[in-house]
Amino acid sequence: MRTLRIAAFIAGIIAALPLASSNLGSELSPEVQADARKVLQVIEMIRTESGSAPSLRPRSVAVSERELNAYIAHRIDTEDGDILKDLRLKLFPGNRIEGLAVIDLRGRKLPAFIKPMMNITFAGIVESQPGKARVSFDSLYLEQQRIQAALLDLVISTVSELEGTEPVRLGDWYELPFGILGLETQQGRLVAAY
Repeated sequence: MRTLRIAAFIAGIIAALPLASSNLGSELSPEVQADARKVLQVIEMIRTESGSAPSLRPRSVAVSERELNAYIAHRIDTEDGDILKDLRLKLFPGNRIEGLAVIDLRGRKLPAFIKPMMNITFAGIVESQPGKARVSFDSLYLEQQRIQAALLDLVISTVSELEGTEPVRLGDWYELPFGILGLETQQGRLVAAY
């Protein structure tokens, strides 16, 4: 079940999820579909070039913040899960990101301390090492209340148990799609080294 791997997407940017199909969701506007398709093409290009003769020189490719957010919307629209309803990122120099995630746990039997609908805002630094990435969070807010990552990890763990999936933690490292060696953010751009 991919439900919680989508929740892990918050921590791993594009790292936590396998590649989606190129079938774009019908709920997305034509503009969003076009931007998502650009990212899918970049990922496929990296896979193809990385699978052929290795390059002696490092290569990189960038996608815009708008294209990345379209790709995220595509992933949310096409993944087999219904917990993550929205995720939007802002990209800044020095691997800094900010974002908003909307989590929907309605219809699940939850402990009283877990709200069924949650808006989570966050800021942090994208860290990467060869083939892996994670986000080191500076701040997390549930609605207007600042929270510790441990609380969100508890929510993820509780829902994982209820859903029968393997729990993840926000600080976990996630495998990047094949061929991507590392990630870097610039103002409004995500750069993938391959």
